[in-house]
Amino acid sequence: MLKSMTGFGAAIAETEDYKVSVEVKAVNQRFLELNFHMGRQLGQWEDELRKGIKKVAARGKLDVFINFDDKRENKADIRVDKGLVLAYQRALNEMSDLLHVARPDDVQTFASFPEVLKVESAGDVEPMKPVLLQALQEALAGFDSMRMTEGEAIREDFLARLAKLESMREKIQEIAPGIVASYREHLRQTIAEALDSQTFDETRLIQETAIYADKVDITEELVRLGSHFSQFRQIVGTAAEPVGRKLDFLIQEINRETNTIGSKANSTEAAQLVVDMKSEIEKLREQVQNIE
Repeated sequence: MLKSMTGFGAAIAETEDYKVSVEVKAVNQRFLELNFHMGRQLGQWEDELRKGIKKVAARGKLDVFINFDDKRENKADIRVDKGLVLAYQRALNEMSDLLHVARPDDVQTFASFPEVLKVESAGDVEPMKPVLLQALQEALAGFDSMRMTEGEAIREDFLARLAKLESMREKIQEIAPGIVASYREHLRQTIAEALDSQTFDETRLIQETAIYADKVDITEELVRLGSHFSQFRQIVGTAAEPVGRKLDFLIQEINRETNTIGSKANSTEAAQLVVDMKSEIEKLREQVQNIE
């Protein structure tokens, strides 16, 4: 099944001791980029979190937001930065001597200075790991479900555009014999004029013959186009892994064959069909950028 690179998933897992919330957001990007937004206490599990996400996502820019609440009693300690508070005291005493004012003797005065008191988690967060992994797994499940839903919508769009392209290819195939016949008649008249002319231009005759052989026949291009369309349809119908890059390459080949047909087929009707095909191909190319 096709998957979009964009998606969102969120989940909350909770026990008596912990509550963990996880959000996963993704936008298009050629390669996989993971950005974690979480407390430093969770950094010890980042590698494991990455491995879990890589099982679900192969491409895209993902932002992962993780928040947790430690509900255990006495979960925090307050630490005094002794070196910093003594530095503050020395500085204030120096100011007191300089200004001839009373020295501060109130502890609360020092406690109000920045970074003197620091709140730290007193408990080990290791028991929270299963809760975190559960929340991540559930968030990824929602994230992946959204991507598959969007991928199915894109698949239907692909098939609709392929149907249009196949229809236009068939029209070109129908008028191709007429293009060949028209140029053959042009070539016959050129040869007849050359043979009737007193100054037979052999070089021109050779050039015209070469053009006829090389430029007019678009059978191979039409066959390859049909093959590319079949491959594209098969890939989007049976995708079991990321196929965005494969489809992007296939679109390049489809565009190449279409351009060749446009340059060979000396026909106003064929030229218009080629223009319409290139428009649909460009829409395919834009849509493929959304596929993982």
